[in-house]
Amino acid sequence: MEAAPFPEEVLERKVCVIGSELVENYTVYIIEVTDGEHKWTVKHRYSDFHELHERLTVEKKVDKRLLPPKKILGKNSKSLVERRQKELELYLQMLLQQFPQATPTPLACFLHFHLYEINGITASLAEDLFHKGEQLLQAGEVFCLHPLQLYSISQQLRLGKQTCCNGDAKTDLGHILDFTCRLRYLKISGTRGSVGTSNIQECSLPFDLSFFKSLLQVEISECSSQQIQGLSSMRSSLATMSIHRTTETMMSILVPEASEFSQWEPEGAESGCPVTAIIPVWRNLTTLDMSHNCISTIDSSVKLIRKVEFLDLSYNQLSSVENLQHLYNLVHVDLSYNSLHVLEAAHTRLGNIKTLSLAGNQLDRLTGLTKLYSLVNLDLSHNQLAQLEEIRNIGSLPCLEKLNLSSNPMCIIPDYRTKVLAQFGDRAAEVCLDCTVTTEKELDTVEVLKAIQKAKEAKDRMSSSDKKRNSIKEQQSWPQTVELKITLFSTSRNSQ
Repeated sequence: MEAAPFPEEVLERKVCVIGSELVENYTVYIIEVTDGEHKWTVKHRYSDFHELHERLTVEKKVDKRLLPPKKILGKNSKSLVERRQKELELYLQMLLQQFPQATPTPLACFLHFHLYEINGITASLAEDLFHKGEQLLQAGEVFCLHPLQLYSISQQLRLGKQTCCNGDAKTDLGHILDFTCRLRYLKISGTRGSVGTSNIQECSLPFDLSFFKSLLQVEISECSSQQIQGLSSMRSSLATMSIHRTTETMMSILVPEASEFSQWEPEGAESGCPVTAIIPVWRNLTTLDMSHNCISTIDSSVKLIRKVEFLDLSYNQLSSVENLQHLYNLVHVDLSYNSLHVLEAAHTRLGNIKTLSLAGNQLDRLTGLTKLYSLVNLDLSHNQLAQLEEIRNIGSLPCLEKLNLSSNPMCIIPDYRTKVLAQFGDRAAEVCLDCTVTTEKELDTVEVLKAIQKAKEAKDRMSSSDKKRNSIKEQQSWPQTVELKITLFSTSRNSQ
């Protein structure tokens, strides 16, 4: 699905006083502001209108007689309120007509343009960055923006309008562009449902990120991947990327241009097949967090993130693990809270990882984890592991130090901890089970269990050896027995 196009012009703005309500002992008027397809409501009492008018008469020489006069007696009567409602609506309409291009700052704030209208949003942000931008950049803090703000900036750039909509140099768009060009840490956070009192759905707003030139870290949440443009321009700089509640596929984030080509390959890859595009890799990306999305497949787009060391795909809809063999630098992998029922030959997919979280899946077997020889930390909590014998598959992992098996069916087995620790043999003291350090008492019990196990194994070997010897004897005595039986049979026939 293609992103919705940017409007080519700013649509007409309208204002209407749609009602009123009594708050304590004064009347509040409800104003509906329309800007193209976007609408929002603002509430003001008459004294707010009066204060606005005072500022406009001083700053913009607005006619003092334009605002309907105050009323002392019967100010909350129904007839007066209804009449004043119409008068105030006319007042606001005349103000918008008087200032069709550059809306005065007092009026823009009164109508909440700084929250919902493109020019007002960019003007407000530009003024904030005029005063604080340099300080924020020097502090190196994460800067937060909303999709509506990014949409407004992108819209301003696309329209090619004046960069200073109200004549105040502090609100010039240049302050935003200078800041975004140098910003290193960005967080984009959308909202669920409508924004404030408006009908604006941020997930439907397209925005461009190509004017961020120096980002090292970006976090995006509650957006729509289909509406994000320019993310691929960060491939040469970005080191950390976090995407939450935004996408259904990894491809839409890592290779957004893939839909334009029938066959593509990452740069530097050797391919015998003809391709229609060579896609640049993410050169510096070492941390990728795509948790809390609706991803069902680890697709081939991971070929573009060869340097990733930390990969978080928790809280998705994965039922299998594929393509991770392309990530040679993986150290930490989080696949928790997905839909994994089995993980076979994990070493061929995960390589030399040190930390692996498989919590919150549907695993009941561990046979696929036997060769993860570099594994130090393994989380298997909240799965369906019921048989202690499954622990033998990880009991010989030489580096394993932390193991979490909590909230599995096997945890109700009597002496569960010591029986699990016993599977690690001489390394039992080195293993921290379920975030609890192994005690000396548990180690003593483990030694007893190991002794019992060894005795049982020795007995089984002896029993097996005895059975083998008896079998050999039987095989050796078989010809003599057969011969004896034949002789007896022959003797019996001759006697007859």
